[in-house]
Amino acid sequence: MSLPMSPPEPVPGLESIAAVSETLLSVGYIPTPAIATSLFLAHALRKPVLVEGPAGVGKTELARSVAQALAWPLVRLQCYDGLDESRALYEWKYGKQLLYTQVLKEKIHDLIEGADTLDAALHRLSGFRDVFFSHEFLEPRPILKALEQEGGSVLLIDEVDKTNEEFEALLLEVLSDYQVTVPEIGTIAARVPPLVILTSNATRDLGDALKRRCLHLHIDFPDAEREQAIVRARVPGISGRLLAQLVAFVQALREEKIRKRPSISETVDWARSLVLLHAEELSPALVRETLGVLLKRQGDVREVESRAEPLVRSARDKAS
Repeated sequence: MSLPMSPPEPVPGLESIAAVSETLLSVGYIPTPAIATSLFLAHALRKPVLVEGPAGVGKTELARSVAQALAWPLVRLQCYDGLDESRALYEWKYGKQLLYTQVLKEKIHDLIEGADTLDAALHRLSGFRDVFFSHEFLEPRPILKALEQEGGSVLLIDEVDKTNEEFEALLLEVLSDYQVTVPEIGTIAARVPPLVILTSNATRDLGDALKRRCLHLHIDFPDAEREQAIVRARVPGISGRLLAQLVAFVQALREEKIRKRPSISETVDWARSLVLLHAEELSPALVRETLGVLLKRQGDVREVESRAEPLVRSARDKAS
């Protein structure tokens, strides 16, 4: 059993739930109380946060926003099926090792010059500092890179549900003790434990061992009030009438029978597009012309085009 880690030094912006909220608001991320509380506890308890929810609700954006607000480097590990430790933790600089071997062959004569016996030659070699397997030849990948940041970092392990159980087992040491064991070198512990955020779209169930090491946070699509606040923060200058109408339209669209519901970032992109087009309010024609910003599947576009008029009418009524 590992010894408990000492409490972290207070970090401005993470010292309280209110401070976390203000920190995220400063970069345009509108947090819920649950989001602010989870980040505060993650820092105070040195626990990773497992963020689950539908695609497009802002899970990855949360990690980006925290890093931006704290002026910490964001180290991202994009997960995929088949991801292994050489891509996630570290790998050796094989080309540099090969060059080192060639140089060593050229210098071996100098090392044993004057040794009259085999024992003497071996004695000379035993005192030689072999750096073939040393940190100098180690290529840090995202996880090790985050552990080695001297001033703190945000480690984003994105879409961890796309990996397999073997990779989850690989994460356990990192998430428990914030360290990586390199067999040839030993254990490399974090100088300053990173703030770790794992995201999952729940394409498969994660193992209990991994979940036990994390705080759990579920983020869903925002209600109309919060989505308006998000768009207002990201699209300065948008009129109140257009904002209310487009958010009401998107909220209704997510209830339609479409394959891919619009994400929050696509709502923001649509708002920016409508502002660029000098739109003052929604109209069926405007919606049809700009659906490609909001929807990315042609079947969904055709479905919404056929219902543009009642959807726009409903959005106007809700916004009035």
